[in-house]
Amino acid sequence: MRERDRLDKAIANVRRMEGETRANVEMIELAQEEGDQSLIDEAEANLKALQAEAGKMRLESLLSGEADANNCYLEVNAGAGGTEAQDWAEMLARMYMRWAQQHGYKVSYLEESAGEEAGIKSCTVKVDGPNAYGWLKTESGVHRLVRISPFDGQARRHTSFSSVWVYPEVDDTIEIDIQDKDLRVDTYRASGAGGQHVNKTDSAVRLTHLPTGIAVACQQERSQHQNRAKAMQMLKARLYEVELQKREAEKLAQEAAKTDIGWGHQIRSYVLQPYQLVKDLRTNVERTDPQKVLDGDLDEFMAASLAARLGQDEKAA
Repeated sequence: MRERDRLDKAIANVRRMEGETRANVEMIELAQEEGDQSLIDEAEANLKALQAEAGKMRLESLLSGEADANNCYLEVNAGAGGTEAQDWAEMLARMYMRWAQQHGYKVSYLEESAGEEAGIKSCTVKVDGPNAYGWLKTESGVHRLVRISPFDGQARRHTSFSSVWVYPEVDDTIEIDIQDKDLRVDTYRASGAGGQHVNKTDSAVRLTHLPTGIAVACQQERSQHQNRAKAMQMLKARLYEVELQKREAEKLAQEAAKTDIGWGHQIRSYVLQPYQLVKDLRTNVERTDPQKVLDGDLDEFMAASLAARLGQDEKAA
């Protein structure tokens, strides 16, 4: 029923826009015969508004993948570089949380590994909302930061790398079979501010899927059973994302694989010194206001990446 409602709404919008386009074109023709410039201007303004709406609808049509409508998990991992890279990982996590909150998504932390001095080594957050995976899926990859390091007493310029990986939540309509013999379960004490259970019992859970080597961890809940249940959901989502990547690789005749967190693999560069520039190396979209981007203004990059993916699909077809 959800799929039917979505398609009904899309078709109704297309038919409405077709009707409004015809009406405005006819208005221009009549106004030209009568010499009424004000009517011509009004109809042309309406057509420009319809053109903008059509562009928005085309972008929404890109979110038609098998799991695009699902909630998603977002992982951030610091690359080599110690404190500087760990601080960059925390900045990235904040950027995506700001973007999600600005678009009305609910964000919850599931796991976080703090850095030794500052920042984070890694974190996993869940983003709840319509089309969360569809919008965020093109953000997977290595992100590069160039700036004057606040952790360098000599104020030298540093380059840091962190990776982002996004995978969809598996809903009840998708069956993922995981055998107990393929799982290794580790428990440990959760990190945090403390409390009645946190830091006092082995409530945090890490699950490792032995055939694939995929590992997930959750320490959000006080109960080990609740953490295990959430970790199992994350593991199923990871395995599902692996399957989606295989299908996409076959369709586009290329393999979608994770790369090293370092030179030559980045998808986007954020330069704060000696000049101000954010550039997506896949689509060549550039912005000269990196602070706004780091505050969550990512729509332009996401739209360009989705459009590029559509072009690849059309070319493959």
